[in-house]
Amino acid sequence: MEINAQNARRRTLSYGRGARWLAYRRLGCLNETQVDDVHADRAIQQRVDARGELPLTHFHIGVFDSGFGGLTVHHTLTKALPQYSFTYLGDHAHAPYGERSFAGIKELTARAMEQMFGLGCGLIVIACNTASAVALRWLQQHWLPEQECWRDRNILGIIVPTIEAATSRPWSDKPGLEFPAHLATHVKSLGIFGTRATVESQTYPVEIHKRRADISVFQQSCPELAGAIEAGAADPDLRPLIRDYVDSLLRQTDGIWPDRLILACTHYPLAAHLFREFLPESVPLIVQPDIVAARLLDYLKRHPGYVEPALDPVRHYFSTGAIEGTLPLVRTFWGGDLPFTRLA
Repeated sequence: MEINAQNARRRTLSYGRGARWLAYRRLGCLNETQVDDVHADRAIQQRVDARGELPLTHFHIGVFDSGFGGLTVHHTLTKALPQYSFTYLGDHAHAPYGERSFAGIKELTARAMEQMFGLGCGLIVIACNTASAVALRWLQQHWLPEQECWRDRNILGIIVPTIEAATSRPWSDKPGLEFPAHLATHVKSLGIFGTRATVESQTYPVEIHKRRADISVFQQSCPELAGAIEAGAADPDLRPLIRDYVDSLLRQTDGIWPDRLILACTHYPLAAHLFREFLPESVPLIVQPDIVAARLLDYLKRHPGYVEPALDPVRHYFSTGAIEGTLPLVRTFWGGDLPFTRLA
Protein backbone atom coordinates (compact mmCIF):
# COMPACT_ATOMS: atom_id res chain seq x y z
CA MET A 1 0.00 0.00 0.00
CA GLU A 2 1.16 3.56 -0.70
CA ILE A 3 0.66 6.53 1.59
CA ASN A 4 0.99 10.23 0.77
CA ALA A 5 3.09 11.83 3.53
CA GLN A 6 1.80 15.32 2.74
CA ASN A 7 -1.74 14.23 3.55
CA ALA A 8 -0.72 12.10 6.54
CA ARG A 9 0.27 15.17 8.55
CA ARG A 10 -3.35 16.34 8.47
CA ARG A 11 -4.65 13.18 10.10
CA THR A 12 -4.44 12.04 13.70
CA LEU A 13 -6.65 10.92 16.58
CA SER A 14 -9.14 13.02 18.50
CA TYR A 15 -10.90 12.04 21.72
CA GLY A 16 -12.30 15.10 23.44
CA ARG A 17 -10.95 18.61 23.96
CA GLY A 18 -7.51 17.66 25.23
CA ALA A 19 -6.84 15.23 22.40
CA ARG A 20 -8.23 17.75 19.92
CA TRP A 21 -5.63 20.29 21.13
CA LEU A 22 -2.98 17.63 20.65
CA ALA A 23 -4.28 17.01 17.16
CA TYR A 24 -4.05 20.68 16.24
CA ARG A 25 -0.49 20.81 17.58
CA ARG A 26 0.38 17.78 15.47
CA LEU A 27 -1.04 19.55 12.45
CA GLY A 28 1.67 22.19 12.87
CA CYS A 29 0.72 25.08 10.58
CA LEU A 30 -3.04 24.41 10.74
CA ASN A 31 -4.87 26.26 13.50
CA GLU A 32 -8.40 25.40 14.62
CA THR A 33 -10.06 27.77 12.15
CA GLN A 34 -8.07 26.38 9.25
CA VAL A 35 -8.92 22.85 10.30
CA ASP A 36 -12.63 23.70 10.20
CA ASP A 37 -12.16 25.37 6.82
CA VAL A 38 -10.74 22.18 5.29
CA HIS A 39 -13.32 19.99 7.10
CA ALA A 40 -10.48 18.20 8.85
CA ASP A 41 -12.56 17.06 11.82
CA ARG A 42 -13.43 13.88 9.98
CA ALA A 43 -9.79 13.36 9.01
CA ILE A 44 -8.69 13.92 12.59
CA GLN A 45 -10.93 11.06 13.69
CA GLN A 46 -9.43 8.67 11.16
CA ARG A 47 -6.55 6.33 11.80
CA VAL A 48 -4.17 6.26 8.86
CA ASP A 49 -0.93 4.36 8.42
CA ALA A 50 0.93 1.99 6.14
CA ARG A 51 -1.59 -0.76 6.80
CA GLY A 52 -4.57 1.55 7.36
CA GLU A 53 -3.48 3.30 10.58
CA LEU A 54 -0.98 5.98 11.52
CA PRO A 55 -1.99 7.17 15.01
CA LEU A 56 -0.22 10.46 15.71
CA THR A 57 -0.99 10.65 19.42
CA HIS A 58 2.69 11.37 20.09
CA PHE A 59 5.73 12.43 18.10
CA HIS A 60 8.09 9.77 16.81
CA ILE A 61 11.87 9.74 16.47
CA GLY A 62 12.61 9.72 12.78
CA VAL A 63 15.63 8.02 11.22
CA PHE A 64 16.49 8.91 7.63
CA ASP A 65 18.96 7.52 5.14
CA SER A 66 19.32 7.53 1.38
CA GLY A 67 18.92 3.75 1.42
CA PHE A 68 19.26 0.77 3.75
CA GLY A 69 22.50 1.82 5.45
CA GLY A 70 20.69 3.85 8.10
CA LEU A 71 19.10 0.65 9.36
CA THR A 72 22.44 -0.08 11.08
CA VAL A 73 21.86 3.05 13.18
CA HIS A 74 18.11 2.58 13.47
CA HIS A 75 18.47 -0.95 14.80
CA THR A 76 20.79 0.21 17.57
CA LEU A 77 18.58 3.20 18.43
CA THR A 78 15.47 1.06 18.85
CA LYS A 79 17.39 -1.29 21.13
CA ALA A 80 18.76 1.58 23.22
CA LEU A 81 15.46 3.52 23.33
CA PRO A 82 12.69 0.88 23.26
CA GLN A 83 10.21 3.18 24.98
CA TYR A 84 10.09 5.59 22.03
CA SER A 85 8.20 5.29 18.76
CA PHE A 86 10.30 5.31 15.58
CA THR A 87 9.69 6.04 11.92
CA TYR A 88 12.32 5.07 9.34
CA LEU A 89 12.49 6.48 5.82
CA GLY A 90 14.86 5.26 3.13
CA ASP A 91 15.03 7.33 -0.05
CA HIS A 92 15.71 4.27 -2.19
CA ALA A 93 14.31 5.96 -5.29
CA HIS A 94 17.34 8.28 -5.32
CA ALA A 95 20.06 6.19 -3.60
CA PRO A 96 22.94 6.46 -3.27
CA TYR A 97 23.50 10.14 -2.46
CA GLY A 98 27.29 9.96 -2.41
CA GLU A 99 27.83 10.75 -6.09
CA ARG A 100 25.16 13.46 -6.38
CA SER A 101 25.68 17.23 -6.49
CA PHE A 102 25.50 19.21 -3.27
CA ALA A 103 22.39 21.03 -4.53
CA GLY A 104 20.72 17.73 -5.35
CA ILE A 105 21.54 16.27 -1.93
CA LYS A 106 20.08 19.33 -0.16
CA GLU A 107 16.90 19.17 -2.23
CA LEU A 108 16.35 15.46 -1.66
CA THR A 109 17.11 15.67 2.06
CA ALA A 110 14.78 18.63 2.59
CA ARG A 111 12.02 16.73 0.79
CA ALA A 112 12.60 13.75 3.07
CA MET A 113 12.49 15.95 6.19
CA GLU A 114 9.15 17.36 5.04
CA GLN A 115 7.80 13.85 4.50
CA MET A 116 8.97 12.67 7.93
CA PHE A 117 7.60 15.66 9.80
CA GLY A 118 4.34 15.02 7.98
CA LEU A 119 4.40 11.44 9.22
CA GLY A 120 4.58 12.62 12.84
CA CYS A 121 8.29 12.85 13.63
CA GLY A 122 9.25 15.42 16.25
CA LEU A 123 12.98 14.77 16.07
CA ILE A 124 14.81 13.37 13.05
CA VAL A 125 18.24 11.75 13.02
CA ILE A 126 19.85 11.92 9.58
CA ALA A 127 21.61 8.55 9.63
CA CYS A 128 23.44 9.33 6.40
CA ASN A 129 26.91 10.85 6.51
CA THR A 130 26.55 12.34 3.04
CA ALA A 131 23.29 14.12 3.88
CA SER A 132 24.64 15.15 7.30
CA ALA A 133 27.85 16.51 5.79
CA VAL A 134 26.24 18.39 2.90
CA ALA A 135 22.75 19.37 4.08
CA LEU A 136 22.45 19.31 7.89
CA ARG A 137 23.83 22.76 8.72
CA TRP A 138 21.75 24.33 5.93
CA LEU A 139 18.65 22.50 7.14
CA GLN A 140 19.17 23.59 10.75
CA GLN A 141 20.12 27.21 10.08
CA HIS A 142 18.04 28.11 7.02
CA TRP A 143 15.45 25.56 5.90
CA LEU A 144 13.86 24.59 9.24
CA PRO A 145 13.49 28.17 10.61
CA GLU A 146 11.57 29.04 7.45
CA GLN A 147 9.08 26.18 7.95
CA GLU A 148 6.31 27.74 10.00
CA CYS A 149 4.66 24.36 10.52
CA TRP A 150 7.65 22.71 12.16
CA ARG A 151 9.63 25.28 14.11
CA ASP A 152 9.10 23.27 17.30
CA ARG A 153 10.88 20.22 15.85
CA ASN A 154 14.54 19.47 15.23
CA ILE A 155 16.98 17.65 12.97
CA LEU A 156 20.20 16.01 14.14
CA GLY A 157 23.08 14.37 12.30
CA ILE A 158 25.60 11.68 13.11
CA ILE A 159 28.87 13.48 12.43
CA VAL A 160 29.18 15.39 15.72
CA PRO A 161 28.85 12.30 17.95
CA THR A 162 31.30 10.48 15.70
CA ILE A 163 33.85 13.27 16.05
CA GLU A 164 33.31 13.38 19.80
CA ALA A 165 34.24 9.71 20.00
CA ALA A 166 37.10 10.00 17.52
CA THR A 167 38.73 12.87 19.40
CA SER A 168 37.69 11.69 22.88
CA ARG A 169 36.43 15.19 23.46
CA PRO A 170 32.73 16.13 23.74
CA TRP A 171 31.34 19.06 21.79
CA SER A 172 30.58 20.90 25.01
CA ASP A 173 30.94 20.29 28.71
CA LYS A 174 28.48 17.46 29.14
CA PRO A 175 28.59 15.73 32.52
CA GLY A 176 28.52 11.96 32.42
CA LEU A 177 29.76 11.46 28.87
CA GLU A 178 32.23 8.62 28.70
CA PHE A 179 34.02 7.04 25.78
CA PRO A 180 34.94 3.40 25.17
CA ALA A 181 38.21 2.31 26.77
CA HIS A 182 39.88 1.70 23.41
CA LEU A 183 39.29 5.37 22.54
CA ALA A 184 40.76 6.74 25.74
CA THR A 185 44.28 7.22 24.42
CA HIS A 186 45.48 10.52 22.97
CA VAL A 187 44.95 10.87 19.25
CA LYS A 188 47.14 12.84 16.85
CA SER A 189 45.85 11.61 13.49
CA LEU A 190 42.57 10.34 12.04
CA GLY A 191 41.76 8.49 8.85
CA ILE A 192 38.28 8.77 7.34
CA PHE A 193 36.62 6.52 4.77
CA GLY A 194 33.55 8.12 3.19
CA THR A 195 31.58 8.77 0.04
CA ARG A 196 32.81 11.24 -2.54
CA ALA A 197 30.31 13.90 -1.40
CA THR A 198 31.20 13.46 2.27
CA VAL A 199 34.91 13.82 1.54
CA GLU A 200 34.49 16.77 -0.83
CA SER A 201 32.30 18.62 1.68
CA GLN A 202 35.30 18.81 4.05
CA THR A 203 32.84 18.64 6.94
CA TYR A 204 34.84 16.11 8.93
CA PRO A 205 38.17 18.01 8.86
CA VAL A 206 36.45 21.34 9.58
CA GLU A 207 34.45 20.00 12.51
CA ILE A 208 37.37 18.00 13.91
CA HIS A 209 39.63 21.05 13.85
CA LYS A 210 37.05 23.08 15.72
CA ARG A 211 37.69 20.76 18.65
CA ARG A 212 41.24 19.63 18.03
CA ALA A 213 43.25 21.82 15.67
CA ASP A 214 46.32 19.69 16.33
CA ILE A 215 44.90 16.51 14.74
CA SER A 216 46.02 15.53 11.25
CA VAL A 217 43.06 14.34 9.16
CA PHE A 218 43.37 12.08 6.11
CA GLN A 219 40.27 11.38 4.03
CA GLN A 220 39.75 8.62 1.50
CA SER A 221 36.82 8.63 -0.89
CA CYS A 222 35.19 5.23 -1.51
CA PRO A 223 33.02 6.04 -4.53
CA GLU A 224 31.73 2.55 -5.30
CA LEU A 225 31.44 1.01 -1.86
CA ALA A 226 28.04 2.24 -0.58
CA GLY A 227 26.38 1.41 -3.88
CA ALA A 228 27.93 -2.06 -3.91
CA ILE A 229 26.78 -2.76 -0.36
CA GLU A 230 23.30 -1.41 -1.13
CA ALA A 231 23.16 -3.72 -4.14
CA GLY A 232 23.96 -6.73 -1.93
CA ALA A 233 27.51 -7.39 -3.16
CA ALA A 234 29.21 -10.36 -1.50
CA ASP A 235 32.47 -10.23 0.46
CA PRO A 236 34.62 -11.48 -2.47
CA ASP A 237 33.39 -8.51 -4.52
CA LEU A 238 33.79 -5.97 -1.73
CA ARG A 239 37.22 -7.11 -0.53
CA PRO A 240 39.29 -5.78 -3.49
CA LEU A 241 37.47 -2.44 -3.37
CA ILE A 242 38.23 -2.01 0.32
CA ARG A 243 41.85 -3.09 -0.12
CA ASP A 244 42.30 -0.40 -2.77
CA TYR A 245 40.76 2.26 -0.52
CA VAL A 246 42.98 1.30 2.41
CA ASP A 247 46.06 1.34 0.19
CA SER A 248 45.11 4.77 -1.15
CA LEU A 249 44.77 6.14 2.37
CA LEU A 250 48.19 4.79 3.31
CA ARG A 251 49.71 6.53 0.30
CA GLN A 252 48.46 9.80 1.76
CA THR A 253 50.13 9.05 5.10
CA ASP A 254 53.40 7.73 3.64
CA GLY A 255 52.58 4.30 5.00
CA ILE A 256 52.00 5.44 8.59
CA TRP A 257 48.75 4.25 10.13
CA PRO A 258 46.50 6.98 11.62
CA ASP A 259 45.78 6.62 15.32
CA ARG A 260 42.11 5.91 14.56
CA LEU A 261 39.99 5.21 11.51
CA ILE A 262 36.37 6.30 10.98
CA LEU A 263 33.89 4.47 8.77
CA ALA A 264 31.99 7.62 7.77
CA CYS A 265 29.07 5.95 6.02
CA THR A 266 26.31 3.98 7.70
CA HIS A 267 26.58 1.33 4.99
CA TYR A 268 30.17 0.57 5.92
CA PRO A 269 29.53 -1.23 9.25
CA LEU A 270 28.27 -4.14 7.13
CA ALA A 271 31.81 -4.35 5.70
CA ALA A 272 33.70 -3.50 8.89
CA HIS A 273 35.09 -7.03 9.09
CA LEU A 274 36.64 -6.55 5.65
CA PHE A 275 38.25 -3.24 6.63
CA ARG A 276 39.60 -4.96 9.74
CA GLU A 277 41.34 -7.56 7.59
CA PHE A 278 43.69 -4.87 6.28
CA LEU A 279 44.22 -2.91 9.52
CA PRO A 280 46.59 -3.49 12.42
CA GLU A 281 44.82 -4.64 15.57
CA SER A 282 46.23 -1.62 17.38
CA VAL A 283 44.25 0.84 15.23
CA PRO A 284 40.69 1.37 16.52
CA LEU A 285 37.99 1.28 13.86
CA ILE A 286 35.16 3.65 14.73
CA VAL A 287 31.70 2.61 13.57
CA GLN A 288 28.74 4.85 14.20
CA PRO A 289 25.62 3.01 15.42
CA ASP A 290 26.58 2.51 19.08
CA ILE A 291 28.10 5.99 19.32
CA VAL A 292 25.01 7.67 17.87
CA ALA A 293 22.68 5.73 20.19
CA ALA A 294 24.59 6.77 23.30
CA ARG A 295 24.64 10.42 22.25
CA LEU A 296 20.95 10.47 21.33
CA LEU A 297 20.04 9.07 24.73
CA ASP A 298 22.06 11.87 26.32
CA TYR A 299 20.47 14.45 24.01
CA LEU A 300 16.93 13.37 24.92
CA LYS A 301 17.73 13.71 28.61
CA ARG A 302 18.84 17.29 28.04
CA HIS A 303 16.12 18.16 25.48
CA PRO A 304 12.98 16.23 26.47
CA GLY A 305 10.52 18.44 24.59
CA TYR A 306 10.85 17.03 21.08
CA VAL A 307 9.67 13.48 21.72
CA GLU A 308 8.33 11.61 24.73
CA PRO A 309 8.23 7.94 25.69
CA ALA A 310 5.08 6.21 24.51
CA LEU A 311 2.82 3.85 26.43
CA ASP A 312 2.59 1.69 23.33
CA PRO A 313 5.65 2.43 21.12
CA VAL A 314 5.27 1.73 17.42
CA ARG A 315 7.64 1.22 14.52
CA HIS A 316 6.99 2.35 10.95
CA TYR A 317 9.21 1.76 7.90
CA PHE A 318 8.86 3.70 4.67
CA SER A 319 10.65 3.75 1.33
CA THR A 320 10.41 6.08 -1.64
CA GLY A 321 11.38 3.33 -4.06
CA ALA A 322 10.40 -0.14 -5.07
CA ILE A 323 10.93 -2.58 -2.22
CA GLU A 324 10.09 -5.79 -4.03
CA GLY A 325 13.08 -8.10 -4.14
CA THR A 326 14.94 -6.26 -1.37
CA LEU A 327 14.02 -8.53 1.54
CA PRO A 328 17.39 -10.34 1.59
CA LEU A 329 19.14 -6.96 1.79
CA VAL A 330 16.82 -5.81 4.59
CA ARG A 331 17.65 -8.98 6.50
CA THR A 332 21.34 -8.22 6.08
CA PHE A 333 21.00 -4.75 7.57
CA TRP A 334 18.37 -5.52 10.19
CA GLY A 335 18.70 -9.20 10.92
CA GLY A 336 15.09 -9.92 10.02
CA ASP A 337 12.13 -8.86 7.87
CA LEU A 338 10.57 -5.39 8.14
CA PRO A 339 7.13 -4.22 6.95
CA PHE A 340 8.27 -1.50 4.53
CA THR A 341 5.62 0.68 2.90
CA ARG A 342 6.22 2.71 -0.21
CA LEU A 343 5.52 6.44 -0.02
CA ALA A 344 3.62 7.92 -2.94
